[in-house]
Amino acid sequence: MAGYAMNKATLLIACLAFAGLSACSAGGNNAQQGPLAGARIGAPFALTNQDGKAVTWDSFKGKYRLVYFGYTYCPDVCPVDLQKITQAFTAFEKQDPKRAARIQPIFITLDPQRDTVPVIKNYVAAFHPRLIGLTGTPDQIAKVAKDFAVVYTREGTGKDYLVSHSRTPYLFGPTGDPIALIPVGEGADSTPDAIVKTLDQWVK
Repeated sequence: MAGYAMNKATLLIACLAFAGLSACSAGGNNAQQGPLAGARIGAPFALTNQDGKAVTWDSFKGKYRLVYFGYTYCPDVCPVDLQKITQAFTAFEKQDPKRAARIQPIFITLDPQRDTVPVIKNYVAAFHPRLIGLTGTPDQIAKVAKDFAVVYTREGTGKDYLVSHSRTPYLFGPTGDPIALIPVGEGADSTPDAIVKTLDQWVK
């Protein structure tokens, strides 16, 4: 799986293993609350943003949080996913500026050894001016990944190693509770338009 993200089946396994859920799908959940309502995904954290400032999960209190995990050296999946997400976010800004202002897009690295503050700053700037990039120590990132039900592993040696990881863009509500997965990947259900529809459905 080197160099690309794990598929949705792996994500489901990750949710079950790390979050202790009976299911990660919409079944059994109140549709008004979102398909991830009640899931144990997310937890307080303290990381560093692209400007070198300390940031916590509570720093985004009151905002919907659109969270994507990846790494800047990713050769394919991460930039494609982020492009879809930020294209959709830009479209949603034009469609409904007031609701879009309530959303904070966030990129969290899974490769803190290489993704230093300057690297993260350059990376997120290439996608959207409101995209926040977060990094930290390896221990901090490992804890955040576990708390957010993200599976990742380093593959290879030397400076050109790859990081395989689950493809897990989440939408969280203003109180930090998980609402839904953001549709990325291949196919008609994973386009920027599909992401806009997801945001339109859940962001109030």
